[in-house]
Amino acid sequence: MEKEVLIHARNLCKTYSTGSEQYHAIKNIDLDIFDGDFTVIMGNSGSGKSTLLYLLSGLDSITAGEVYFRGDRIDRFTEKQLAAFRSKKIGYIYQNSNLVPDLTMLENIALPGYIAKIAKDKVLKKAEMLLQTMGLEEQRNRLPSQTSGGQQQRAAIARALVNSPEVIFADEPTGSLNYNQGVAVLDTLTNMNNKGQSIVMITHDIKAACRANRLIIIQDGKLDGILNFEKFDDTDMQEREHIIFSYVSRKE
Repeated sequence: MEKEVLIHARNLCKTYSTGSEQYHAIKNIDLDIFDGDFTVIMGNSGSGKSTLLYLLSGLDSITAGEVYFRGDRIDRFTEKQLAAFRSKKIGYIYQNSNLVPDLTMLENIALPGYIAKIAKDKVLKKAEMLLQTMGLEEQRNRLPSQTSGGQQQRAAIARALVNSPEVIFADEPTGSLNYNQGVAVLDTLTNMNNKGQSIVMITHDIKAACRANRLIIIQDGKLDGILNFEKFDDTDMQEREHIIFSYVSRKE
């Protein structure tokens, strides 16, 4: 069965100017992101992976090229159209949870729904359901400072899901967590994907990259390779890790 293209990027470029110098962060990338995939974009620090994520999600403007979301060219959207797109179509998870410190965990999860002007009762019902799904019932009325880093990141995932986005973008979501907290977050994302949620995640960590069924390698702002896998199964973790390590090592 042929996959449906969710995001299509054509000849994508991003250049930053500092005085008389120019830095080409993304260089002529052609890329498709498919509906229902757990896509991981992997690369070393400075490879351009975060920039690519921002361009694909409409969080940053492109210098040249085209970006389509389900056939709509988002790089030509007005600011008003982009705001609506970000609010309704995508969810975003950052390396740090970025929770509002003086809001409770429940209020943080519900916040994007209020911003999108969804009915309060509907938002609260969804937020309560996500709170339970993430195993955060006991933290419901606590402030972020009263919870662990792993709990905060699970709340950030719930917040990204509250408006039922078509795709979740995750910017190194385990980067500031310890090993066990990181595995728990990756398990949560994997379970979401198994239920049909499209995910695009960036990482430099091979173990995190193993969660992908489609792995995109970025090097020096260019597409450097693509690996395709079956959906993640922890019984083949070691084999998948070896395949990715061998592939990346040959590229270096």
